[in-house]
Amino acid sequence: MDTVRFATIGTSGICEQFCLALADAPGAELVASYSRDLARAREFGGRFGARLFFDDLTELASCGEVDAVYVASPNGAHAAQALAMIAGGKHVLVEKAFAANEREARAVFEAARAAGVVALEAVRSLHVPSFAQIEKIVAEDLGPVRKATMRFSKVTSRMGRLLAGERLNIFDPQLAGGALMDIGVYCVEPAVALFGRPAEVRALSVTTAVPGSADDDPCATIDLAGEALLGYGDKVVSLSYGKTSDDVLGSQVEGERGTLVWDAISCPVNLRLHEPEGGGQVFRMGESQLRPIASSVPEKDMVCEIEDFAAAVRGEAEALARRARFERVTLDALYVMDQIRAQAGVRFPADLS
Repeated sequence: MDTVRFATIGTSGICEQFCLALADAPGAELVASYSRDLARAREFGGRFGARLFFDDLTELASCGEVDAVYVASPNGAHAAQALAMIAGGKHVLVEKAFAANEREARAVFEAARAAGVVALEAVRSLHVPSFAQIEKIVAEDLGPVRKATMRFSKVTSRMGRLLAGERLNIFDPQLAGGALMDIGVYCVEPAVALFGRPAEVRALSVTTAVPGSADDDPCATIDLAGEALLGYGDKVVSLSYGKTSDDVLGSQVEGERGTLVWDAISCPVNLRLHEPEGGGQVFRMGESQLRPIASSVPEKDMVCEIEDFAAAVRGEAEALARRARFERVTLDALYVMDQIRAQAGVRFPADLS
C-alpha cells in the first residue's frame, strides 16, 4: 500500500501528539477516530482531519477504510483492544506500556503473526536517531560495559488529588497504572534494548493504598516511585523513576574506556562522551576529555516510530527486521516490570487470570 490509513483509539494528550506527528509522516494519514462517546470521537478526530468516527470497537475492526490502529487507551485495555483490531485484520501500533504484563503481550504478538499483521509498541525514545547513536557508541566506543543508570522522575499535579483520596486512572491498578507503567517504562525499555533480558531483578518501591479499594481487593496497592537493579553477571544496570519529584540528572552507560551521558531519557538529547586520559587517581576522578556528540531529534519525535511502523506494514525487509527486534524488547521490558511489581506488591487484574 502507498499510504497507511490510521484510526486512533483514545483521546488523551499522547493521542493528540500522535495525530500531530502523523500529519508530518509521509505515507500515513488519519482517517478515523474511536471513543466510547461518539460525540467525543467526532470532536477529537475532526480536529485532525478524520472522516470516520466510531463508538463500537467491532465496527472499527471491520471497517475496510482503515489499515492500522493506534491504541492509546489506558494500559489495562491495550491487549484486549489490540486483539480485537487484529481479529479484524488491522495492524496495531500500541502505546507503551504495550500490555499489562508479559503474558498479555505474548498473546497479542502471537495473534498478529497468525493474522499476518504488524504489532509494534509505540516507544518513541527507541525510534529517534539519537538512540541509534547511543547504541552505536555503546557497541563501539565504551569498551566492556560494567554499569549503567537510566533515570526519569517527573512530579505530577495529580499526586495531591491521589493523596487526598481521589481515585485516578493513572494510579489505578484496575487500569494497569502506576509510576512504573507510566514513567518507569522509559527507563526499562532502553535498558533492555541495549543489554537484553537481565538474569536478575531487585527492586524497591514507594507504594500507597488505592483510594476506595475493598479490604479483600487483591489489586489495592499502587506504586509512586521506585529503584531497581538489573543484574547481567558482567554488568549492573540501575533504574530510577517516579512521579513524586523531578530528577534533574542524566542517564549514562559506563564502560572501561569511557562513559556516555545523555539528557531526557524519554527523548534522548545532549549526548556527550567522557573519555579518560591516563590512569585514574585514588581520591578524585582522573582527567577526561569531554566529546559532545552531534544529534538531532524531530520536533514531533513520534514521527520516527510512525515511519518505522508504516514501513513494516508495507512489508519493507529492514523495517520488518526492526519490528522483530522491538518485539523482543517489549517482552523483555514487561518481564522486568512484572518482576518489579511482584516485589512491590502491585498487582493488576491481568496478573490474576
